[in-house]
Amino acid sequence: MKERSKSSSASNLPLILDIDDFKGDFSFDALFGNLVNELLPAFQEEEADTADGHGIGGTDVLPNGHIRAPSGATKFPQGLSAPLFPEVDALLSLFEDSCRELVDLRKQIDGKLYNLKKEVSTQDAKHRKTLTELEKGVDGLFDSFARLDSRISSVGQTAAKIGDHLQSADAQRETASQTIELIKYLMEFNSSLGDLMELSPLFSDDSRVAEAASIAQKLRSFAGEDIARAVPSVVGSVTASRVLEVAVANLQEYCNELENRLLARFDAASQRRELSTMSECAKILSQFNRGTSAMQHYVATRPMFIDVEVMNSDTRLVLGSQGSQASPSNVARGLSSLYKEITDTIRKEAATIMAVFPSPNDVMSILVQRVLEQRVTTLLDKLLLKPSLVNPPPIEEGGLLLYLRMLAVAYEKTQELARDLRAVGCGDLDVEGLTECLFSVHKDEYPEHEQASLRQLYQAKLEELRAESQKVSESSGTIGRSKGASVASSHQPISIAVVTEFVRWNEEAISRCTSFSSQPATLAANVKSVFTCLLDQVSQYITDGLEWARDSLIEAAALRERFVLGTIVSRRVAAAAASAAEAAAAAGESSFRSFMVAVQRCGSSVAIVQQYFANSISRLLLPVDGAYAASCEEMATAMSSAEGAAYKGLQQCIETVMAEVERLLSAEQKATDYCSPDDGMAPDHRPTNACTRVVAYLSRVLEAAFTALEGLNKQAFLTELGNRLHKGLLVHWQKFTFNPRGIIHQTMSQILSGGLRLKRDITEYGEFVRSFNAPSVDEKFELLGILANVFIVAPESLSTLFEGTPSIRKDAQRFIQLREDYKSAKLASRLSSLWSSSS
Repeated sequence: MKERSKSSSASNLPLILDIDDFKGDFSFDALFGNLVNELLPAFQEEEADTADGHGIGGTDVLPNGHIRAPSGATKFPQGLSAPLFPEVDALLSLFEDSCRELVDLRKQIDGKLYNLKKEVSTQDAKHRKTLTELEKGVDGLFDSFARLDSRISSVGQTAAKIGDHLQSADAQRETASQTIELIKYLMEFNSSLGDLMELSPLFSDDSRVAEAASIAQKLRSFAGEDIARAVPSVVGSVTASRVLEVAVANLQEYCNELENRLLARFDAASQRRELSTMSECAKILSQFNRGTSAMQHYVATRPMFIDVEVMNSDTRLVLGSQGSQASPSNVARGLSSLYKEITDTIRKEAATIMAVFPSPNDVMSILVQRVLEQRVTTLLDKLLLKPSLVNPPPIEEGGLLLYLRMLAVAYEKTQELARDLRAVGCGDLDVEGLTECLFSVHKDEYPEHEQASLRQLYQAKLEELRAESQKVSESSGTIGRSKGASVASSHQPISIAVVTEFVRWNEEAISRCTSFSSQPATLAANVKSVFTCLLDQVSQYITDGLEWARDSLIEAAALRERFVLGTIVSRRVAAAAASAAEAAAAAGESSFRSFMVAVQRCGSSVAIVQQYFANSISRLLLPVDGAYAASCEEMATAMSSAEGAAYKGLQQCIETVMAEVERLLSAEQKATDYCSPDDGMAPDHRPTNACTRVVAYLSRVLEAAFTALEGLNKQAFLTELGNRLHKGLLVHWQKFTFNPRGIIHQTMSQILSGGLRLKRDITEYGEFVRSFNAPSVDEKFELLGILANVFIVAPESLSTLFEGTPSIRKDAQRFIQLREDYKSAKLASRLSSLWSSSS
């Protein structure tokens, strides 16, 4: 920006602004400052003083920008004041000049912009024209390139065809060259059969064995496939095929000799552990039948397959010393040790095989297969001698169970060996399937052996129990019951421990079934057959036990019948019979308790079998449709025989109890029990002695029934017993007349006294049978109490007793006939008219 003199006029002012002031980094603040700074020197010097709010010369600056004069300052004349901003005029002049110059500058710039636009328009037209010409040139260039690319593609395709033909021709030339070379070698073998002395050095130089083997294999392939067609056209001889046969025979003889020579070198290197030489020989031998002979030869020469002592050592390790019987636990330890040694040996051989053979997986397959088929099979044949089912080994020598346990141990350990060998490596060999094949001959008949073993164990257990029973009988000086020693030795009491042992045998058998059967259907079939054996065993055992307990009841009944006397006997005979009857009653009570114990143990045994079925068997049968339901049905059928024996025995128990009740009633019930005392003494309102003895007997003997029976069985038994007791008491009381004996003239009080005594007995019986929890029995005894009222009321009141219970009129009529006054009071006609009118 140009400097300007303060005294110069507006007309001759120099330029204040020019275009250069607006170039570069333009700032309006800087431009404004440059314009006004030289006109405000006093303001700039005193700027610091005015910062605190005071003006020049001590004046105050008001908030609106005016200056307040001090109080002591000199005043100007009226109407005049000091100029507030003296530089205003200079600045106004400056701003006006600047505005004019800015207008001039804008005009100059507008002119330049107009000229530039015209120039740009001209240049743009030229540029567009040039671009149009260039586009035409590029289009022509693209057309040229397209023609060139098409030409190049055509030339390339032609070159590729030429290359393919050249490559094919080269391959044919190479094949022809090799064929000619092979024909030359083959002609060397076309000498007399067995005469191979004139062969090329290639076939006899040991350093060129690999090349000779390769040529020999090519010759064999060439002779077998191509020469048969190529020779006639080349040689033109009808004897070509015969010539070829001679060459092929000589070639085969040479290949055999070469293969044997390599195998001998391989063996020598193997003995010296020269892995590099072994690898070289194996590589060459791989050209002969893919190296099968080398692989098999290597495996066959392993010490474990040719050393007889190794086989003997295996047998001693597993079976122990000769003549001793091996146990499954010892066999398990022996097999674990032997199979670990086999696995370690194969692991060491695997390291050599990986370093020597070009196809180690194939060698490992042959090695593992040879181990299983020779070493393991030889041992299993000695260990697992399949027993005969017709003449099984005796139980003293282990029986069939020993064979089954040995089979299970051998199978388990051999399966572990198969998994270990799979981890070591056995190529594509199905080692698990091969292991299964080793046991196929045993697994085919396994279910029959398992069932036969369970039957053998069961029979042996029964023999053991019979022997123990016989020993007890002999030591106690008795030989069974009245049926003789044969009965005593055929049945034994039921033992929960024995049934538990049956289940334990079955559990062991089921575990073997699970191990041997991989398919769900096969497993379910085997499990079902084994479980059926348990059902048969438990059913037969508990049925025999119940029959044994029933024998006691039958013998007690026979004792009772033996001492039934006639009506006329001597006192001595009667006393002896009474003593014998009490002994028979004691035997009956003992047999009752024994049978209840048998029933209780029978229920516990069935519960054990059911629990075993739910916990172990059912889950193995569920995968097969219908198997679970069939087993449940078989279980119910198997237990039906035991249920039948239990039912018969419980009926006999009721007969035994009722026989003793009848004996007690007959022996203890006096004819005077239900008559008034004839000595003038007060009547006795206690239960009769017979009632007390019967209730005491029932309370004592039925403790066993309450303990042994449960649920519906208990309810049915007690209901039947209660009904029989009710019926027996009715029959018993009908033998008595309720009046004072020996007195012709009786009073109503005497009759009432006998009736009250009877009612007291009925109440006693009713309270006892209430413990049966049998509503039908309780109802019958309640009605019996009502019937007893016929001995209490006066004759004229009998008609009112049964107005609400017409169903008991028949029994009531029989009871009424027991009254002494039945005839004297003419109760028959009175009641007859009463019944007829009410009906």
